[in-house]
Amino acid sequence: MQLYVCVKHVPDTAASIKIVGENGFDDSSGKFIVNPYDEYAVEQAVQLVEKNGGEVVIVTVGKAAAVASIRAAMAMGAHRGILVTVESQFLDSQTTARALKAAIEQDGKPDIILGGKGAVDSEGFQTLYRLAGGMNLPVVSEINEMELGDGKAIVGHEIGGGAREVLEVSLPCVLGTTKGLNEPRYPKFPDIMKAKKKPINEVAIADLGVSVDNAQSELIKLEKVPERSGAKMLDGDVRQAVEALVRILKEEEKVI
Repeated sequence: MQLYVCVKHVPDTAASIKIVGENGFDDSSGKFIVNPYDEYAVEQAVQLVEKNGGEVVIVTVGKAAAVASIRAAMAMGAHRGILVTVESQFLDSQTTARALKAAIEQDGKPDIILGGKGAVDSEGFQTLYRLAGGMNLPVVSEINEMELGDGKAIVGHEIGGGAREVLEVSLPCVLGTTKGLNEPRYPKFPDIMKAKKKPINEVAIADLGVSVDNAQSELIKLEKVPERSGAKMLDGDVRQAVEALVRILKEEEKVI
């Protein structure tokens, strides 16, 4: 099987982000990691290849530093990687999907393309859908159960209200993973060392024929979330407390 896993290099959610200018941040000092949802995709791909044979290829769109996340995925068991290099910190989902599509199609013919349901930094949750649309492939996201059949994948996911949906998807397809699908492995030291020798093909986004000048959306401004005010204790009986709460919501918080 030829499995491609789309992985994003993202800031650690616990990192302190320093905003630079109107729409950028200092990415030279903070800790970056593999997008957590993508780890489930890497683990699932590795398990499938361990059982059925084949190859796992990591595909990333990002700056040169994103090599670190590709190496981390390789330490989990992926065989090689492709880094589509860009200078921008933020690409819209359509441009990212076009770059992923071009890189995958230039490299080979996928049986399954996996990726996390979304990225924890921009949280657009659109890239996999746009990638599937561009490649004319079926797509299911937020899967937490998966089995392979004869030329098909049977996947399950939650659809809200405690309901669960099970779908049969023909291969090739695009699948978005989420928590519960598996337990991503923690690479051992020998695996980390082996990953340093695995091949990564770096290609500039322009060399794939993808322009960054035709973005459908643009990040205008980044702002820090304002500090939350301290909790307020409302005195009096229930009626007095409710009246005080309504007044605060209306006059101070201005949400009603």
